[in-house]
Amino acid sequence: MTKVSFIGAGSTVFAKNLMGDIWSYPELADATICLMDIDPKRLKQSEQVAGHIIKTLGNSPKVEVTSDRRAALKGADYVISMIQVGGYEPATVIDFEIPKKYGLRQTIADTLGIGGIMRGLRTIPVLIDIARDMEELCPGALLINYANPMCMNQWAMSRASDIATVGLCHSVPGTAHELARDMGLPYADINYLVAGINHMAFYLKLERRDSGEDLYPLLHQVLEEGRYPPHNRVRYEMLKRLGYFVTESSEHFSEYVPWFIKASAPELIAEFNIPLDEYIERCKAGIISWQLLEKAEADGRIPTREEILHALRDVKTDGKEWTVQSVLSLKEVARSVEYGSLIIHSMETGEPRTIYGNVANDGIIDNLPAGCCVEAPCLVDGNGIQPTRVGAIPPHLAALMQTNINVQSLTVEAALTGKREHIYHAAMLDPHTAAELTLDEIWSMVDELIEAHGDTLPAYD
Repeated sequence: MTKVSFIGAGSTVFAKNLMGDIWSYPELADATICLMDIDPKRLKQSEQVAGHIIKTLGNSPKVEVTSDRRAALKGADYVISMIQVGGYEPATVIDFEIPKKYGLRQTIADTLGIGGIMRGLRTIPVLIDIARDMEELCPGALLINYANPMCMNQWAMSRASDIATVGLCHSVPGTAHELARDMGLPYADINYLVAGINHMAFYLKLERRDSGEDLYPLLHQVLEEGRYPPHNRVRYEMLKRLGYFVTESSEHFSEYVPWFIKASAPELIAEFNIPLDEYIERCKAGIISWQLLEKAEADGRIPTREEILHALRDVKTDGKEWTVQSVLSLKEVARSVEYGSLIIHSMETGEPRTIYGNVANDGIIDNLPAGCCVEAPCLVDGNGIQPTRVGAIPPHLAALMQTNINVQSLTVEAALTGKREHIYHAAMLDPHTAAELTLDEIWSMVDELIEAHGDTLPAYD
């Protein structure tokens, strides 16, 4: 019987989506899912959600619940990581507040930038510990990682362990759905080829599925006529400048480059609709909504839309509707866009599928460094994950990615060697940080962040 272990299962909405996806396949209806988290409250909530999904689907799978990671990993066929080391408080707050003292503003801070560097340094050691445990307890299992910073995490694991692993992100299919809406086309009518690095991959091909007609002229028409939502201004600006559309959201992308969040040009924030401190506000919304959910569950119900919106009235995020839908969806079972269940189903049944995975660059993209983590189409079947060779990508896109890969490389080096100097150098080479701060400010900020994070980081020489 297939065993799937969720590490960090207290991410209840995410766990709910993946459980529903997995158990909705007849071939996986009896799969054992083991829920593991160090937060007993959130773990209990995920267990209750699992019970509701089972009742709705009419299945009879086994659900295991534990706070012991090794127990969860023992005998697993698939391990899904959705961890956040350090949590919202204190870690995420530290990643935003200390840089802000130096005048360095961020939006999401989980992938690149100084926030991404510090999150990588917290997360990589834990993921490597998981991989080491897997080598002992389930050496043939596949580690499916959803934790950010994706490229840093996957690159480090590929260097530190031989465990089979793939990193997953929903930005490729999610953006494709957005582009279809912008162009006024059904999603099923478009075909695409994407390649690059996670959160900075580009649609190298965008065409009609039936005829092969290039859809980029239609997308440029959307750009010229301004028929795109305000939250996508950065990405459409990059389409204008680069000729290709990037996979990740505008708020994410704005902090991977030096052009949009600038203390010397504050007017750009409004012009490009960049939500500073967005992740902090999303976390606040999540905490408030979960507290409201706990109170409502005591009465045997879930909160209403009106109750949730009222509770979030002082939260400054455009993502309130997403939070509302996340809470309301806990009593629903519907297939998500996540690739996780597709991989498990294909590997168990042999049914071939193409997904977009984050894997080591072993001859996949010619003009990106060997060994770095790239996002590319992968065939999945009974033989596992098989990345597709893309070849060379447009040189200006590769050059832009390289500015991010430099930071990823040095952060991974710091995590694997324990040398503090690599953290300074990673921050020095970060495009946004370097555009805003002096060298003395960068080094001082790094020192302050390392001290503030304390035991969530290993010691650095």
